[in-house]
Parts: sequence; C-alpha cells; structure tokens
Amino acid sequence: MEDKVKINIVIDRRLWEKFKKKIYGEGGLGSLGKTVEDAIEEEIPELIVIRWLEEILKSRRDVSSEITPIEPRVATDAGRSIRSMRDERIDR
Repeated sequence: MEDKVKINIVIDRRLWEKFKKKIYGEGGLGSLGKTVEDAIEEEIPELIVIRWLEEILKSRRDVSSEITPIEPRVATDAGRSIRSMRDERIDR
C-alpha cells in the first residue's frame, strides 16, 4: 500500500458540496480522494515524473548511475550549425 496521509482542510462549504456532488456523480463513492490527488498532481507535474522514474528504477536492478561520454559518429561544428540557422532566419 502506498504511503498515505489523512488531512483536514478548511474550505467554503458550498464550494465543497458542489465539488462532492460533481465527483460522486461522475465516479461514484470512493473517488473523491483520488480526484483530489489527481488535481494536486496536475499542479505539480514533476511529482508524476519522479514517481514514474522511481517505478522504473525499482524494476531495474542493473541501472548504472555512471554517465559515460561518447564521441559523435559524424564530425560536427556547433558554431557553423548555429550560424547557418541564424542566416536562414535572417534571409526569410
């Protein structure tokens, strides 16, 4: 079971009743907590990404935290590429 916390909040009664009525009408009893969690996660998207990455890491034991630099397969010149993109933008 996930780590859960029970909270108490103070909110306008009419607003809360409208919210509950809408949620219970859409998903039935028991979906209110999940709906509040979803709303919070939508406001903090990095939590979703962190949870997703944690799940991936749990499932893989062979994940290395070491980053190994690699050489490009094709010789590149970043300065020339940027100059070319800027010139294209100016020519328009």
